[in-house]
Amino acid sequence: MRARDAARAIDALRRGWAIRIVGLDGAIRLMAIEGADAVTLAAFDPQACADILISAARAETLKLANQLAAADPDLPVLVERALWIDADVATAISDPVLDLASPLKGPFRARPLAAPQAAKAALRLARLAGILPAYFLTEGDEPVDATVQAEDIDAYDDAIHLAIATRARLPVSASETAEIIAFRSPDEPREHVALVVGKRDASPPVVRLHSECLTGDVLGSLKCDCGPQLHQALHQIADAPWGVLLYLRQEGRGIGLVNKLRAYAMQDQGFDTVDANVRLGFAIDARDFSVAARMLDLLGVTQVRLLTNNPNKVAGLEAAGIGVIERLPIILPTNPHNERYLATKRDRTGHQL
Repeated sequence: MRARDAARAIDALRRGWAIRIVGLDGAIRLMAIEGADAVTLAAFDPQACADILISAARAETLKLANQLAAADPDLPVLVERALWIDADVATAISDPVLDLASPLKGPFRARPLAAPQAAKAALRLARLAGILPAYFLTEGDEPVDATVQAEDIDAYDDAIHLAIATRARLPVSASETAEIIAFRSPDEPREHVALVVGKRDASPPVVRLHSECLTGDVLGSLKCDCGPQLHQALHQIADAPWGVLLYLRQEGRGIGLVNKLRAYAMQDQGFDTVDANVRLGFAIDARDFSVAARMLDLLGVTQVRLLTNNPNKVAGLEAAGIGVIERLPIILPTNPHNERYLATKRDRTGHQL
């Protein structure tokens, strides 16, 4: 497997450059709609005839996919490039945040995909890059800036490649004797960290898997409960004989910061967090708990008392080989800004609040 090729393709997408994805069923040439501008798009598609690749979830909004297909955000749909679909319309097609400001009139027509495996890999690559899963697509052999095999995208960022990079003492408000440990993978630039609190003994540690939330953890957002959960978890861990906080760089349940802010904008339009993620073309929860399991394995931890309100975290950690002997709740007060968010977590994603 060539993780380096996948990394190059991700970098190219984020820069607005053209890539080629090669699958067992053929090859496709792509440029992310989000990164395209007038100059790069003209060079990529001088005849203005490239079709548009989007997710089934987005296609359902455009009346191009049924609800069964839309339930699987990994399914690709190809939209025929009509003469009236210019770069601005393509942007509106790709970004549901613009739906109210730029109502899409259509009609849109779906086309058969010549290389569905490669197209599905393209949607996954967009999610890894943290961009909208929407592309201009051609099947020609014109030059590109990066080429990647579909199988290399599937194998990218395998948790098994994660390793301990360094560790240091880090006094924090919950524990002046805490130790911080950084984990790094050669596949991607984001480091995950663990904070070990208390004196390790033979008992299973109290463990919290906390996904990064810049708006909640750092800026004190009232739209979510992430910041209060983080600090409450640290104090609950400190009250135990010992424990570990795993801080995972999986912003927005795995969709990235920019897409999470798009989801925020859609919430202001009336959508809940689940519908916002799906309409953006992402899974309801795209986090990879094998990363947390690998971190615990590197720390020599095989059984935990898991601090969470989310039963899916229990299932995800156990599926990755870590035994969860007890689930411990986190109980926090609500505020007027996050009541709907918490209700959505309870009613649509099974959180036990």
